Amino acid sequence: MFLDERKLLRIDLSSGKISREPIAREDLRKYLGGRGLASKYLTEEIDPKIDALSPANKLIFAGGLLTGSNAPTGGRYMLVTKGPLTGTIASSNSGGTFGAELCRTGYLVVIIEGKAESPVYISICDDAVEIHSAEALWGLSTHATTDKIIEEMGDARTRVACIGPAGEKLSLIAAVINEKHRAAARTGVGAVMGSKNLKAIAIKGSGSVEYRNPEEAKSTRKELTEILKKNPITGEGLPTLGTKILDSIVNEKGLYPSRNFQFSTFDRVNDVNGEALVLRGYLKKRSACFACPIACGRNTTLPNGRSGEGPEYETGWAFGAACGVNDLMAITEANYICNELGIDTISAGSTIACAMELYEKGFLPKKDLEKGPELRFGSSEAVVYYTQKIGLREGLGDKLAEGSYRFAQRYGHPEYSMSVKKQELPAYDPRGVQGHALSYATSNRGGCHVRGYMIALEVLGVPEKLAPQDTIGKAAWCKFYQDMTAFIDSAGLCVFTMFALGIQDYRNLINDMTGFDFSAEELMEVGERIWNLERKFNIAAGIGPGQDTLPDRFLREPIADGPQKGAVVKLEELLVDYYKVRGWSVEGIPS
Repeated sequence: MFLDERKLLRIDLSSGKISREPIAREDLRKYLGGRGLASKYLTEEIDPKIDALSPANKLIFAGGLLTGSNAPTGGRYMLVTKGPLTGTIASSNSGGTFGAELCRTGYLVVIIEGKAESPVYISICDDAVEIHSAEALWGLSTHATTDKIIEEMGDARTRVACIGPAGEKLSLIAAVINEKHRAAARTGVGAVMGSKNLKAIAIKGSGSVEYRNPEEAKSTRKELTEILKKNPITGEGLPTLGTKILDSIVNEKGLYPSRNFQFSTFDRVNDVNGEALVLRGYLKKRSACFACPIACGRNTTLPNGRSGEGPEYETGWAFGAACGVNDLMAITEANYICNELGIDTISAGSTIACAMELYEKGFLPKKDLEKGPELRFGSSEAVVYYTQKIGLREGLGDKLAEGSYRFAQRYGHPEYSMSVKKQELPAYDPRGVQGHALSYATSNRGGCHVRGYMIALEVLGVPEKLAPQDTIGKAAWCKFYQDMTAFIDSAGLCVFTMFALGIQDYRNLINDMTGFDFSAEELMEVGERIWNLERKFNIAAGIGPGQDTLPDRFLREPIADGPQKGAVVKLEELLVDYYKVRGWSVEGIPS
């Protein structure tokens, strides 16, 4: 089957009806697949004002146009829905091999509608699509669920995406976990899956991929793979230390937030960075997603025998510096718990950090901890304990499972939630990187670093070095990166390829494999179209331009330490330029 001939599968859990639909080639040209195509369906089929956890919401699994091909990193898939954490459009990205296996069934998009009366899981084996009881699986971890479904399916090649107890209990920071260690994590997509009584989707495909221009595709794949292998970031840095190569780099630049962003450096970074993971013997080998020459994944084992994948950069920071913790074993254990219970690691760690600041400043009373450890910065015991409680929604964990904004608001101080549109920020202090700050503030899915990774320019100097504190020209670069990541997500590729590849490289790859005739400019227009579509959904949902902002800490409290000491975000002037380069009204409304 050609990449551009795959179909849409629609499953109504309320009625049990299963149907198949063709995907118009014109829609593929306008949205590619993945994030773009799924967002197109979602915006057409649901009212943006609905309750995200109601049966009226839809959950859309979508491979990208190149997912399942041998394109370098061509294994990504998207999970698109209305996010319960933010109220925005949600599109969470995951790797591994689940997305590629989905596309081997002949489907590019799976739309889940309605709500099952009792727990179920879905199996998709080419044309054989069934809804099974999941009563015996409800309450199990993602690991146990995966093992039991594979045993039931009778084929080790089966790929499983599922929720754990966090998703079942509708935690707003719940993730969907595929292959035990890969996560579509942000904006609470796991809670949407749980709200539909859907425990898992099991995939087993037998189809093969065909290319429109096979000889050209083979040549282009080989050329781009070599570029990725020779690039110092994708060919050396990420394969050697994974994303945790960034810990020391970002800390040295004064952008590594600690203690809930009260400080911008962490004096114990050498205890928790990528090098420490190797020196302590936790790292056993690296791993790769489908068709990925980078292999930035980390397979780890702790001295107590516990093993899994990670922690990666964001996770290590969230349970580490954000909480003032330098105990790598506790950080890794918290990461394992998140994978097993189905939790977004960034939001979990950042919410615990928020609770620590509230507790130390006297706003969170000790009695609310019940029998749990004190929530003090530096407590590795607290990090592990409350991560477990979040996943099970027990004790204080029941409140923490709502995310930092709602938690802090409950105690009268939402300003201690370091979030945008109620989603917790990742591991870069925006006060030290003006362009990245703008990317945070304008992200369509709330606090996010992969929707316009300005760190590449302002810290790593790729493709050129921009002064972090300059504001002139940052809006145009921010738009460029946001549009580019939108079409990369929609093509089914990894955003890490941006470190080495240019628009012309993506254009050649897509055209050779699918037979389209995109120009580089047209691909950027696809990204812009997707960004505006998401923006339109959010505005209709009540998430207006007034939420293009950052916590007061970043706008009014200068950085207290490190190389960027004294800096604040100059957001007002950045937004004026941004709305202008986007072609929106001065109020931030797309035309």
